[in-house]
This record gives sequence, C-alpha cells and structure tokens, in this order.
Amino acid sequence: MKISTKGRYALRMLVDLAEHKEAGFIPLKEIAVRQNISKQYLEQIVSLLNTSDILKTNRGKQGGYSLGKPPSQITVGQILRITEGSLAPIACLEDKVNQCERAATCKTLSVWDGLYKVVTDYLDNVTIETILEQNDHKGPDNYII
Repeated sequence: MKISTKGRYALRMLVDLAEHKEAGFIPLKEIAVRQNISKQYLEQIVSLLNTSDILKTNRGKQGGYSLGKPPSQITVGQILRITEGSLAPIACLEDKVNQCERAATCKTLSVWDGLYKVVTDYLDNVTIETILEQNDHKGPDNYII
C-alpha cells in the first residue's frame, strides 16, 4: 500500500493546525508556507476534509481553518480514509461483506484480512495528539552521548 501525497499532506496540514491551535483560525497561505505545500494543492485537500467534522472553516477577514475536534480525537486512519478511500490491501475487503465469489474457498484471504486488521488497528490508534507528543520528545536539542 502506498499513501498518496494527498493523504500525507492532509496529515501534515492537520498536525500544523494542532501545533498552532492557539492562533485560532489559520489562513491556508500560512500553512502552505510552513509546510512547503502549494496553496492550490491544500485547497483540494480542504475540499475533501470539509466533508467531515475534522476541519472547521471561518470565512472573512479573520478567516481560515482550525481543527473541528481535539487532536486526541482525530486518527490517522480517519484522515487516510477521507483522502485515500479504503485502506484495504485488496478489493474484496473493501465492502463490509466480502462480495468475492472465491471468498469461501480462498486460501490467501486470511493473509490479506490479517494485514488489513493490523494496518487499521495501528492507524486508528495513532492520533494527531500522538504525533505531537512523539515529536515533543524528539526535540531539536535532544542529544544522547
């Protein structure tokens, strides 16, 4: 599985919003500059995220974007499902009920199902807050001698 730039940039954008949440609504231009992502590309990502409750928008002079819920309640899995679609490694696992005509006799289905469970369990347990906490511990002056 490869995550597209849309998924990766959406995650970076939301982490940026979490890092700067005290500033209130943040213009897309500021995020674009800090993250070195084109504003036009971020606009495409925003249009995807606007279909969820992850992002709040404020128009006007003080306009911009902020997180729609606390960083502890936004998972990487949610973000990637919005930007990438299904996280299933094979097509027959994309629906709740496996529609594949070979599902009952497929000897390899358990491998793909296991991979899918591991990936979703991991991504659904990593939050924006987790990412911020992990990076707080790394710090720029964190040297080990």
